[in-house]
Amino acid sequence: DPPPVQLIVQFLEQASKPSVNEQNQVQPPPDNKRNRILKLLALKVAAHLRWDLDVLEKSLSVPVLNMLLNELLCISKVPPGTKHVDVDLSSLPPTTAMAIILYNRWAIRTIVQSSFPVKQVKPGPPQLNVMSQMQQEKELTENILKVLKEQAADSILVLEGALKLNKDLYVHTIRTLDLLAMEPGMVNGETESSTAGLKITAEEIQCQVCYDLGAIYFQQGSTNAAVHQNAKEKFFKTKELVAKNGSSSLHFTIDEERLAGYCQACGILTSSSDDASQQATPYSQIHSCMKSGNYQDLVKIFLEDNVTLSLPVQFRQSVQRELFRRAQQGSDALEEVCFKVCVCNTVCDVLQGEIIDVRFCQLFLRPNKEKIDFLLEVCSRSIDLENASEELKRKMAAFLKNLCLGLEDLQLVFMVSSHELFMKLLKDDERKLLVDQMRKRSPRINLCTKPVTSFYDIPASASVNIGQLEHQLILSVDPRRIRQILIELHGMTSERQFWTVSNKWEVPNVYGNVILGIKDSLTRDLVYILMAKGLHCCAIKDFVHAKQLFAACLELVTEFSPKLRQVMLNEMLLLDIYTHEAGPGASGERPPSDLISRVRGYLEMRVPDIPLRQVIAEECVAFLLNWCENEYLTMQVPLPLVQTNPYVKLGQLLAATCKELPGPKESRRTAKDLWEVVVQICSVSNQHKRGNDGRVSLIKHRESTLGIMYRSELLSFIKKLREPLVLTTILSLFVKLHNVREDIVNDIAAEHISIWPSSIPNLQSVDFEAVAVTVKELVSYALTINANNHFWLIIQADIYFATNQYSAALHYYLQAGAVCSDFFNKMVPPDVYTDQVIKRMIKCCSLLNCHTQVAILCQFLREVDYKTAFKALQEQNSHDAMDSYYEYIWDVTILEYLTYLHHKRGETDKRQIAIKAIGQTELNASNPEEVLQLAAQRRKKKFLQAMAKLYF
Repeated sequence: DPPPVQLIVQFLEQASKPSVNEQNQVQPPPDNKRNRILKLLALKVAAHLRWDLDVLEKSLSVPVLNMLLNELLCISKVPPGTKHVDVDLSSLPPTTAMAIILYNRWAIRTIVQSSFPVKQVKPGPPQLNVMSQMQQEKELTENILKVLKEQAADSILVLEGALKLNKDLYVHTIRTLDLLAMEPGMVNGETESSTAGLKITAEEIQCQVCYDLGAIYFQQGSTNAAVHQNAKEKFFKTKELVAKNGSSSLHFTIDEERLAGYCQACGILTSSSDDASQQATPYSQIHSCMKSGNYQDLVKIFLEDNVTLSLPVQFRQSVQRELFRRAQQGSDALEEVCFKVCVCNTVCDVLQGEIIDVRFCQLFLRPNKEKIDFLLEVCSRSIDLENASEELKRKMAAFLKNLCLGLEDLQLVFMVSSHELFMKLLKDDERKLLVDQMRKRSPRINLCTKPVTSFYDIPASASVNIGQLEHQLILSVDPRRIRQILIELHGMTSERQFWTVSNKWEVPNVYGNVILGIKDSLTRDLVYILMAKGLHCCAIKDFVHAKQLFAACLELVTEFSPKLRQVMLNEMLLLDIYTHEAGPGASGERPPSDLISRVRGYLEMRVPDIPLRQVIAEECVAFLLNWCENEYLTMQVPLPLVQTNPYVKLGQLLAATCKELPGPKESRRTAKDLWEVVVQICSVSNQHKRGNDGRVSLIKHRESTLGIMYRSELLSFIKKLREPLVLTTILSLFVKLHNVREDIVNDIAAEHISIWPSSIPNLQSVDFEAVAVTVKELVSYALTINANNHFWLIIQADIYFATNQYSAALHYYLQAGAVCSDFFNKMVPPDVYTDQVIKRMIKCCSLLNCHTQVAILCQFLREVDYKTAFKALQEQNSHDAMDSYYEYIWDVTILEYLTYLHHKRGETDKRQIAIKAIGQTELNASNPEEVLQLAAQRRKKKFLQAMAKLYF
C-alpha cells in the first residue's frame, strides 16, 4: 500500500484533472460528486496525519500542499477571496480560525524554506515527458511563492493576531469532515461547536506560531536589522513554552536543535538582564550603529567617550579606519562622519598626550567655518574646566595655540581666539607671546598686544573686522552684546547705517518713521535692531529672548522719548498675551488679573500721537473674548472706542450675543446688529463700466469697503478665537448667511441658527461664493481647536454633503455620533442624529451604491421609511457587504421582505440568513417594549461601529 501522504497526492491529482468536451477543448476540472469525494479523501488523510506541517511539507510539493490547504479553507467556510487579515479570528468558529492559522503558518514557512539553498539533484537520463512535468511544477511553485511573498505582511499580521487569542482551538478530524460532507440539515451545527475536532491548546498554538514568526522575522532581518529584535522575542517565547510543555505534541514538533541555533544567532541564550547590560556597553552600541548606518549616534558615543575615556585608542582607530574604507568605496555622505570621528579621536589623543594623527592634518589642509565650529565644540565638551587637572588644561591650550598658528585665514583665527574655551585656557602673557609669533610669521598682520576680549584688536584690513562684527550682530540676541558690538562698529566708521545690515530686520512702518527720526545714529541703530530682533523672536515664539530685547529697548527709550516708551509698553503687552496663551493659557489656566487690567487699559488708552499697530487691538479683543470677559465688552467699553475701533465693535457685538444666547428670542437685538455688520462685510460694491462697444457691464469688487473691515480681516480675527461659544456663534451666523441664498439646495445645520434673521433685503449684494469659502475655512479652523465638537463635525459633514463628497460626509456624520456616544457604546443624542442627518446618511449610502446600509439606516428614523428600504433592497448591484449586514436589522417587516425577496430570486443561502435573523427570540413582537428597544439599541451600536471602521 502507498504511504498516507502519497494518497493525498493521488486524490488531489485525480480531482484536479482537466476534462475534455465534445469539441476536444480542455475544460477546468468539473465540480461534481466524484471530485468532491476525492478532495474530501485527501483532507481525511491530512486529518489522519493530524495536520502536522513537518510531515506534510517533507512529502508534498508546494503546489499540492497549497491545493490541500485551500480545500481546508473552503470546507472550513472561509469565504473565497476574503483577506485573512480583515477577519476577526476571535469571532470565527474554532475550526475556521484554526484553518486560517494553519494556512498562514504554511505560507511563511514556505517563504522561509525557499530562502535556503537547495542542493541540485544530479539529473538522470533525459526523458522529455518527465522534464516537461518538472518544468511545469517549477513554474507553478514559483508563481505560488510570488503570491505568498506579496501576502507575507498580511500573513504575519494574522499570526500576530492569533497570539492574542489566548484560547483553545480545534482542527478538523475524519469525523468532523464526514459531518461537513453530509446534508446541511443533518449536521445540527456540531462542526461549529466548541468541542468538535481535535483540540489544540492555546499554549500549543502560541508555541508553533511564535516559532514560525521567529523564523520569518529572522529571515527579514538580513535586510532590516531592527526586525531581529522581533525574532529574538518570538524564539525566546518559544523556548519558554518548549521548556514548559516539551517540544512534541500530537499536532506538531519543534526542532530543538534548530531552535537553539536560531537562539544563538539572535544572541538570546543569555538572560534578558545580561542582554540589556550588554546592549548598554559602548562596544555593542558602536557595533549596532555601524551595522545600521546610524552615524549620528556613533558620533555622539565618541563625544561622550572623550570625557570618560573608556574605549581603547586602538578600538577608536579601528572604527575610524573602517569609516574611511567605506567612504573610499563611494559613499559621499560618510565624508562628514569620517571628519567628525577623526576630530573626536584627535582631541582624545591630545588629552592623553598622544601624537596627532596624520589624517587630522590632511583633513585640515583646507579648513572652513563648519570644521572649526565642530572642533571647538568637541574641545569644549571633552574637558571640564572646573574639575580638570592643570596638565589637561595645558595640553588643550597648547593644541589650540598650535591650531591658531597653523591657520592662515584671519576669520578662522578670530573664531578660535574669541572662543570662550580659548579665553579661559590662555593667560594674558601667553596671548602676548602668541601675538609676537604671529607677527613674525606674517608681516602683513598688525596686532595689538593689549589684552582685550580677543587677543588682537584690528587686523590689517579694518573691513575684515567690521564684517566679523556685523556677522556677530546678526546672530546675537543678547541686548548687552548687541550694544557693545554697535559701539565698536560706530567707533570704526561713522558712515554706515547698521540697522540696514540685515534685510530680515523688519519694523512696522508706523514705528519705523519714529525710530528713524532719532538724531543720534548709535541710538537709532540700537533701538531699531532691538525692536526688530524682539519682533522676530515673537514671531518664532522665542518669548524669553523677546522679553529681554523689549525690556532693554524700553529702558533705552524711556530716557528720551515718551512716545517710543508707550510703543514698547504696548509691544510688551502683546508679548505677555502671546506668552500666556502659549503657556498657562493653553492648559486652561486663567490669565492674572493684572494682565486683564493692562489689556483693558490699552483699549481705553487716549494718549495722542502714539503710533499703534492694529494687531494689538485685534489680539486684545480676542484675548477678552477667549477668557469670557463679556461683561466688560458689553457694558464697560467706552462708546467712542466702539465707534472708532472696528475690532472692539465686533467684539462687543459677539460678547453681547453670546451673553444673551440662553435668553428668549425677543431679547436678541444684538444678534440682529451682529448679523447686519457681518452681512455688510460680506457684501460687494457694484460699479457700472461702459466698454469700447458701448455696452454697460457690472463689476463686482470682492473686498468691499462697505463694512467696518475687510472679509479677510474678519477671518483673520476669528482665527484668533478659541472660546467654543464664541466660535459656535460666529459659525452659526455664517451658516445661516450661507443658507439664505435662494439657489441653495442643501441647507447646512448649526447650533443656535434660529437667532439670526431669515432674510436679507438686498440679496444680490452679498458675495455668497466668499461666504461659502469662509464657512469651510471656519469649520476647518474650529475643528483644530476641538476635533470632538459634534455640532462642528455635523457642519463639516453637511458641507461635504452639499458638495457631493458623500464618502467624506459619511465619515464626519459617523465621527459626530462617535465622539458623543463613546464610540457608539452609549446612545447617540437625538439632537445630533436628527431625522435630517439620518436622511442625509441614507442618501450618501444610496449614491455610494451601499443599498443594504440604506435599508438599515431607514430603521433609525422616527418613523421607519419602508418605501426607501424596500426599494434599496431590490437593488442587486450593491457595493456593501449585503447579507452580512442582516444581523443589524431589528425591524421584522424589513426582514420578512428580505425573506420574500430572496425566495423570489432563488437565493437560498441568503434567505436562510434572513430567516435566522428573524428567528432571534429578542425580536419577538410579544416581547415587552424594553426588550425590543434594547435589541434595537444593540444592533444600532454594532452597525454604527462597523460603519465607523469602514469609513474612518
